Amino acid sequence: MNILVTYYSETGNTEKVARAIFAQIQQPEKEISPLAEVAEVGRYDIIFCGFPIKSHSVPGKTAAFIKGLPGGKKVAFFATHGSYRGGALAVQAFHHALSLAPHLKILGTFGCRGKVPPQVLEELRDNAEHRAWVEEAQTAGNHPNEEDLQDAGRWARTMMDKALLLP
Repeated sequence: MNILVTYYSETGNTEKVARAIFAQIQQPEKEISPLAEVAEVGRYDIIFCGFPIKSHSVPGKTAAFIKGLPGGKKVAFFATHGSYRGGALAVQAFHHALSLAPHLKILGTFGCRGKVPPQVLEELRDNAEHRAWVEEAQTAGNHPNEEDLQDAGRWARTMMDKALLLP
């Protein structure tokens, strides 16, 4: 069984989570690669696809990758974000990812907080529409932390178990 862990990361948050997931996959045939370096996805049985949540959505590069995956492929999505875990904005982004993937077998999703670049917080601070999110995101400065990475590893093992049960 060939496993791919791929990710798009601008700040390193999503890459940290990808590496934690990769470390917990016990299959011998596994690879980890930035999204931009993935050439051929057809040979993988399971794909873990990670991205930073931007504007409550999936970044364009990741969206294009998801849309281009072959039908029936087993996929698990993971993401980092400034919002609280399970918050409405993060959930909205996962709904977006799922809407891009009706042709795929979705195993599950995992999200955890990640430090938001200070310049992003500064740009949005004075906008009334984003003020509450900025306050929330300011508290994500020490994420992803060790607990987040352990949670990601446990989630990866669960996704692998689930994938092995699906046809």
